[in-house]
Amino acid sequence: MRGRNFRASIPSALLCLSAFAAFPAHAVAPATLNLPSLSVEQIVSRNLQARGGATAWKALSTIAWKGEMGAGASSYEAVTAKGTLERRTRAEKQLPFSFEFKRPNKSRLELQFNGQTAVQVFDGSHGYKYRPFMNRTDWEAYSAAELAQASAEPGVDGYLIDYAAKGRKVELEGRDSVENQAAYKLKVTLPGGQVRHVWVDGRTFLETKIEGAPRKLDNTLHPVALYLRDYKPEQGLMVPHTLETAVQGVAQTEKISIESVAVNKGLDDARFTKPK
Repeated sequence: MRGRNFRASIPSALLCLSAFAAFPAHAVAPATLNLPSLSVEQIVSRNLQARGGATAWKALSTIAWKGEMGAGASSYEAVTAKGTLERRTRAEKQLPFSFEFKRPNKSRLELQFNGQTAVQVFDGSHGYKYRPFMNRTDWEAYSAAELAQASAEPGVDGYLIDYAAKGRKVELEGRDSVENQAAYKLKVTLPGGQVRHVWVDGRTFLETKIEGAPRKLDNTLHPVALYLRDYKPEQGLMVPHTLETAVQGVAQTEKISIESVAVNKGLDDARFTKPK
């Protein structure tokens, strides 16, 4: 688990998670120049339709995912047959996880690790975490920074759906290429002044890349990008089933595979707070 808060591995519900030089480089494809000139309103409208339409999203009250999360590859030193030290790499371990979201902004993440289950919950105002794999067997309250980040997450709607009603400002920054596909690059300013970027594929009009909250490593903030792939229909909604997070300056990316999705499953509010 790399000794970090495991919540950072889950994007903010399609959440939940920019073109930085240190990320895998993708040359701007000629097709980028051929994208139609569309307004922000037109891009957002087409994105909403591509994701399932307004009726389907307004009918959504809860969503639950199950899948596997990559814990990251690790390296170690071993003695060879010739008696020399050799650095080898262990394959990335896949950890089962479940993630539940309930409107307006409640979430629960469970992650299985070494026979133990870690849990994080957020009820929209307060957050708590239980991390037995770190020998922390008491529920701990979110730090001020964790609480601020959780409160700013866009939820299952993402940054674009009903953006104006949620106090966000969206601007078209231009055209770009993400994994050799032409995309519209949108700048999203949150009510608190934070800025995120969202890339909308010019062919499918689905989000293909999202700038995440910077991650602090070695006392330095590192930019984060979330790539969304393998969209599939789930009860009228288009949901990505592969998510990959890239952190600037970190060689290994973090991959999440979503194996099942349950829409509008009954979820009690008690699941989103610490046990009494």
